[in-house]
Amino acid sequence: MEAKTKPSNNGIQEKTTVKKDVQKQLTNAAIGKGEAKPATPVAKTEINLDDRIQKFEKLKGLATQRERLTETLNDLTKFNYNQDGSASFQIRDSHHLEFKTTNSNLIKLVTTHLQLTLEQRKAEIESAIVAFEL
Repeated sequence: MEAKTKPSNNGIQEKTTVKKDVQKQLTNAAIGKGEAKPATPVAKTEINLDDRIQKFEKLKGLATQRERLTETLNDLTKFNYNQDGSASFQIRDSHHLEFKTTNSNLIKLVTTHLQLTLEQRKAEIESAIVAFEL
């Protein structure tokens, strides 16, 4: 261990060791004396550019789904309020099998259930958009 000489306050040379210097620095730091070191900012983890672009595309897809749901809900609302009792409901599958009815009570039941389901899905997408992080 090396010994250093350094002048004291009264002009007399004092011998100190590296160990004593470190102890003094630690003591001063513990009681709040000495140099205050600036806090180092917490480094954020860097996100890969491709990952960021992929997340952006996912967010854009969620926004597109929300827009389509909003349009569908608007069309369904217009249908429900502009219905004069002479509506028909038709469902056709890929084999061209068809179900068709003009029963206004059944149509009202189906459109109400469809509207509630679409509103629930829209709320889920909106919460996913709000919680989304790039």
